[in-house]
Amino acid sequence: MLALLLAATPAWAHKPSDSYLTLRGEEDGIAVRWDIALRDLDYVLQLDADGNGELTWGEVRRREGDITKLAIERLALSSQGEACPLSATGPMMLDRHSDGTYAVLALHARCARLAGSIQAQYGLFVDVDPSHRGLLQWTPPGASQPQARVFAADSAKQELPLAAPGAWETLRQYVVEGIWHIWIGFDHILFLLALLLPSVLVRDAGGWTPTPSLKRAGVEVLKVVTAFTLAHSITLSLAVLGLVSLPSRVVESVIAASVVLAALNNLRGTVDRRRWVMAFVFGLVHGFGFASVLADLGLPQGALALALVGFNVGVELGQLAIVAVFLPLAYALRTTGFYRVGVLRFGSIAVALLAGWWFVQRAFDLAPS
Repeated sequence: MLALLLAATPAWAHKPSDSYLTLRGEEDGIAVRWDIALRDLDYVLQLDADGNGELTWGEVRRREGDITKLAIERLALSSQGEACPLSATGPMMLDRHSDGTYAVLALHARCARLAGSIQAQYGLFVDVDPSHRGLLQWTPPGASQPQARVFAADSAKQELPLAAPGAWETLRQYVVEGIWHIWIGFDHILFLLALLLPSVLVRDAGGWTPTPSLKRAGVEVLKVVTAFTLAHSITLSLAVLGLVSLPSRVVESVIAASVVLAALNNLRGTVDRRRWVMAFVFGLVHGFGFASVLADLGLPQGALALALVGFNVGVELGQLAIVAVFLPLAYALRTTGFYRVGVLRFGSIAVALLAGWWFVQRAFDLAPS
């Protein structure tokens, strides 16, 4: 938990550094659209010329050449062993994503011949942020539906097939994305852990006492995790299918508030034996947070159900891995003052303070642009 607290500093805690790369195969090469966060570009290129902490369109536009040069140097495309050189095809634009403003570059990679597959090597920001990812939408020539891929430190080189992927490959991709998202979603993890911390304890008139059996603790954990899973699966599906939509700012603010309430509940014990109810109610809102990430990844309309199932399965596998580590460790420490005071009490206070700051940033739109 301490490691999570130290790492979870951004206001948009489940939204790490990403760029959005769209590649579309054409007769003479590959059309490229690349959305790159201004905050990341500012960190590398120092776009804020006057140092006042706010980027203007003028400051960004004056550095368009440097931004384009950086992008072209950090993306290499080739086919049949021959490089496909990149060049700009239009002026830089700006676009707004859920976590801030992005520069939008229009590029084109000219390939002498497209055959077999495209070899892509992604290197944006890898030298300054190992957790950075490139969220790729690849549409082969003649195809109508894009394929979702992710460039990361361990997957910087990828083969992009010119034929559509099979069903199992699509399922695997989204399972992996679901696992990855829950593991980097610090606000989701802290909400779940805040609810699980008391599961190895029992509240009585004298305060918290150790639970008498692992079975009882396991049942409490099962209730919370099942309720959270069911709730976010419902709203994730509704949001992805376009049946329900909520403003991102509202969703992110309520998610932060849910972490605060779950942590404070460990101090006051207002909701004790029915923590699963809290998990279900706020899990509905967390589902909309998952949906925003899934929307950023892109969904193949021809395999929408498969992608949705895969992402859900990945999220659940990620949660189960967290629970598998938490439960035996918490059960072993439940009789100690370190757990009841240090972890439960002071840990909950720390979580509440951190999530409270997230709430202020999100509710009042103080997140970095």
